[in-house]
Amino acid sequence: MPNNPIPASANNPADAFMRLLTVLDTLRTQCPWDKKQTMETLRHLTIEETYELSDAILEGDLDEIKKELGDVMMHLVFYSRIASETNEFNITDVLNGVCDKLVNRHPHIYGDVDVQNEEDVKRNWEQIKLKEGNKSVLAGVPASLPALVKAARIQEKARGVGFDWENKNQVWEKVEEELQEFKSEFNVADNTAIDVEKAESEFGDVLFSLINYARFININPENALEKTNKKFIKRFQYLESKAKENGKALSDMTLAEMDIYWNEAKKV
Repeated sequence: MPNNPIPASANNPADAFMRLLTVLDTLRTQCPWDKKQTMETLRHLTIEETYELSDAILEGDLDEIKKELGDVMMHLVFYSRIASETNEFNITDVLNGVCDKLVNRHPHIYGDVDVQNEEDVKRNWEQIKLKEGNKSVLAGVPASLPALVKAARIQEKARGVGFDWENKNQVWEKVEEELQEFKSEFNVADNTAIDVEKAESEFGDVLFSLINYARFININPENALEKTNKKFIKRFQYLESKAKENGKALSDMTLAEMDIYWNEAKKV
């Protein structure tokens, strides 16, 4: 007979969380795969689960979001279970730690600080982090973040301490300035070699300024680009399927022929 973990609770979150702890404890002591896992071996799996959650959110698939949240939650409990084995910390320490941090960083809720808007909350948050020992406002931006996400987080954190443009028109002027500087790197005679390193630097400046502008008009650049990626994939796969239906290979088609199907895909 298989082990029978405590039954699911329909209404009590505490019981459901305890059920997860019990299941993970059992797996850690009895399952050959779970017994071998370390924080390092779980790391890449956690990253994968996080991206799967992100995909589900962008697709608006609530059933999938619920499933992926469970997978992420399981990983968080697993890390805590591993740490408890060497008495480093346990899940109780993790939960109390995040609660203490949230209380401390929301003095407008749990203290006597007044705020007028969301920007005041963000500014207080960054100032409190510095008081807690962070040497830089940017210290909390993970080095391993994808560059697009990292740029957005850097800009948000700088804004939290008042280092920002005054209005979006100023930001757009910066975008145009950077575009012109990038363009000038290629505005050379045909027989003149392009300085690729400098052009790359200018292109990075263009992207950074566009991300900054997106922030000013409340567009998440990561979400925007990923939605465009998904849109392109959908249309390209439509193009592939239509070509196959007509017995054609894309490599043998002209761009004009492919454009016919591409334009059809835009209407689907």
